[in-house]
Amino acid sequence: MTIERLGPIDSISRFNKANKANKTEKKENADSISFSKEAKNLGEIYKATEEVKIAPDIRMDRVEEVKAKLQDPSYIDEKVLESVAENVLDMFGLT
Repeated sequence: MTIERLGPIDSISRFNKANKANKTEKKENADSISFSKEAKNLGEIYKATEEVKIAPDIRMDRVEEVKAKLQDPSYIDEKVLESVAENVLDMFGLT
């Protein structure tokens, strides 16, 4: 008795054959994305918040400027004292 071969013995051989890739269809309209005005505003707020977080707490340029002004004896007068006193009172809610 003889048995004829019906197919490949190795069942994996059918997976080894490369399938032809399908050609992609060209679309006339390209993909696009748009952001709402609210999303743009939130993005700007987020960016500003992150910049503030990384900024130093003490601005040394302003400190040096105030030190230079305080060296001048004519800088502190009655008007400056009143302004500082008002700001301190406002800060503590005593006005």
